[in-house]
Amino acid sequence: MRWTVGRVQITKIVELETVGSTRFILPLASNEEIRKLPWLIPDFATEEGRLKMSIHALVVETPTRRIVVDTGLGNDKEGRNVPTWNNRKTPFLETMTAAGFPPDSIDTVLCTHLHVDHVGWNTRIEGGQWVPTFENARYVFGSTEDEYWRDHSVEPDKAAVFHDSVKPIMDAGKAELVASDIRLCEEITLIPTPAHSPGHLSVHIKSAGEEGLLTGDDAHHPCQMAHLDWSSTADSDPVQSTATRRDLFARFADRPVLVIGGHFNAGHIHRDGDAFKFVV
Repeated sequence: MRWTVGRVQITKIVELETVGSTRFILPLASNEEIRKLPWLIPDFATEEGRLKMSIHALVVETPTRRIVVDTGLGNDKEGRNVPTWNNRKTPFLETMTAAGFPPDSIDTVLCTHLHVDHVGWNTRIEGGQWVPTFENARYVFGSTEDEYWRDHSVEPDKAAVFHDSVKPIMDAGKAELVASDIRLCEEITLIPTPAHSPGHLSVHIKSAGEEGLLTGDDAHHPCQMAHLDWSSTADSDPVQSTATRRDLFARFADRPVLVIGGHFNAGHIHRDGDAFKFVV
């Protein structure tokens, strides 16, 4: 799928799509509750109220840059807490190349945060070692996010992710640690949206009079626009995450801003009473 924001093109490269089986991440999003939000159907949920989600990378092309935002799960990784995320063998890089984005053509990788499903293709296995997948790219990590996970990757699954998908980038000298509100290039500015993780970032795009927003995991699914307090089980601070969602959605609601989620497709945010809804 491709979208444009002024002179910026955004292409979604899918690694994994799911329908249902998402209660482990959004436990309050029952089928019954989702059916009460008919604007979610059919783009973001089924008639039965099962959520539609994906794990994907977004390739953002500006006039001067070719950026991958978030890199999914990756192949050959071990120690993940979801069994099907271990030892994956998928043609993700081949899919990227077929879409016109061979790995060596990428000049920047931006991770909105350092969770397992957003850093996996940072690296690939070569000769028994983890090496940067995008060999010509600088990898941009939020400094707050990096500092947190350096100190808190003690649980086995967190340690595995840091060891195979983040540390090798540091060791290769490819990482650039940045403030959470920097301007990455003329068209792209980062927005601090903490609480899903301590240093979580969203991405604001402005080009030729148009705007876009890549939310990352500030929201996992548009149902959280209607229920701001439906925090993900992966949120580091559920109370703050509610406030962060409200502030971000309010900033971009009722304007012609193309919004793309870290796990859902594009639409526009509209106010709906005290909350919001998402309209394709």
